[in-house]
Amino acid sequence: MPSPLRASLGRHRLALSTQATVALALLLLLVVLGSLLASTAVLRDDLEKQYEQRALAIARSVASSPVLAAQVESGRPDPRGPVQREAERVRVATGALYVVVTDGRGIRYSHPTVANIGDPVSTSPDEALAGHEVVTIERGTLGYSARGKVPLRDGAGQVVGEVSVGIAVSELERETRKLVVLLGLVALVPLTLGLAGAVLLSRRLRRTTLGLEPEEMADLVREHAAVLGGVRDGVLAVDHRGRVTVTNPEACRLLGRDLPRGVPLAGTGVGPEVLELLEEEPPPSGALRVLGGRVVLVTRLAVRRDGRDLGTVLTLRDRTDLDDLARELEATRVLTDALRAQAHEHSNRLHTLTGLLHHGDVAEAGEYLSGLSESSTWVSGVDDPYLAGLLAAKSAAASEAGVDLVVSDATWLEDRLAHPLDTVTVVANLLDNGIRAAAEGHREPRTVEVTLLGDGADLVVHVVDSGEGVRAEHVDQLFAHGFTTRAADVPGHGLGLALARHTARAHRGDVRLVDPGSDEHGAAFEARLVGGLTAAVRSDRGRERDLS
Repeated sequence: MPSPLRASLGRHRLALSTQATVALALLLLLVVLGSLLASTAVLRDDLEKQYEQRALAIARSVASSPVLAAQVESGRPDPRGPVQREAERVRVATGALYVVVTDGRGIRYSHPTVANIGDPVSTSPDEALAGHEVVTIERGTLGYSARGKVPLRDGAGQVVGEVSVGIAVSELERETRKLVVLLGLVALVPLTLGLAGAVLLSRRLRRTTLGLEPEEMADLVREHAAVLGGVRDGVLAVDHRGRVTVTNPEACRLLGRDLPRGVPLAGTGVGPEVLELLEEEPPPSGALRVLGGRVVLVTRLAVRRDGRDLGTVLTLRDRTDLDDLARELEATRVLTDALRAQAHEHSNRLHTLTGLLHHGDVAEAGEYLSGLSESSTWVSGVDDPYLAGLLAAKSAAASEAGVDLVVSDATWLEDRLAHPLDTVTVVANLLDNGIRAAAEGHREPRTVEVTLLGDGADLVVHVVDSGEGVRAEHVDQLFAHGFTTRAADVPGHGLGLALARHTARAHRGDVRLVDPGSDEHGAAFEARLVGGLTAAVRSDRGRERDLS
């Protein structure tokens, strides 16, 4: 349980964007100050060297006069003497702090302070008197100064004294301050630009994170992982550029492939039917589609925040198991109806046989029994109970819609179905499509003719209706998922033909439009299920034994 202090600190913690701005501003300030200090130190060192060399140059100029050396050798320190006058002239002319001339013992012959003339210099003259030039910054009677000392030589080159010139450090300080101000003004430009960039960066950061703080984002990540891992529906999210941003294992399973984040959805290898879901208008909401070999309930949601398009989310709910159960239930119902009808038909036949025997027509009764043994169902040419029951059920449904379902004379199918559920799905969808087309058409009589044939182990189905046929502009879209010629607000349509074709192709077969229609008939469809039949051997008594 968090303490009150921690909770208080959490409430007063700066926002992430503000923290980023402050941190960047401090970093920029430190960099600029560090650069300013380093530049000032380098420039100060250069200025000191320049002032030292300037003092040395003045000292060399004064010491080069042979007259001055002779005056030092022949004269005495005199505040009014020629050495003092020459030194002061040079000092005033050059702006130096002082120009001091000494003899070989270091006694001053000139000085800005007249009282100091005749006294020894305050700093050691030994190096200059030894014939060496010296540059340094030292404190003297007039304070700190940049000094240049050179030996004073006579005409024969002998050292007879020294010339020391100093330039006040205060001048150096003034120049340094000017340079610091100039550098400061120059540094303001990148500092200002850097601060502006920090503000812009913080705003971009806030937009990118949608104003969420790190703790909130961490919570969202945890919730995201928990939700996506726990839901039974597939979740697929793409951004406004069509790149995958969120997915979960269920979505990958339903679509039959991995969907790595950051990759354009079109580049993951998903089928065009998935890409069409992102563009379909109006957005699908609970629409049934066949994706990756599975029947899926699809819903598309647009994600927006503060008026910004953040992308699209598809939720995919697997309905394959329910569809399989529905087909199994349908097949079971069909078989039940077939058995019920067969029982009724057999009852009628038994009554007939009883009547023949009662009247003593034994020969006719034998012929009647022989005829009954030739077929195990009441649908001519069809011995499989699933197909017979389906035809009986669809015949009743067609009759209610004012349509006659006709089994053609060419129908002949002695074998049994190898895949009853899938076969019932294909044939039932084709019959439903034909019955609806015939019922909605204007051609009379309203009929649907079905032909069932065995081509070796393959089942071939032909369905022709009396409807208006398929328009030329609809031929290419007929088997597309969700395509229907009925009103858009009528639910539950646009899946039958697509599901029939998908089921047939799962058995290496196909469903195709043979004829879009003519003046004599409506649309004609053909379905082929490879290996859809399993052979049966009949005993001498007429009973069947399935070899499967």
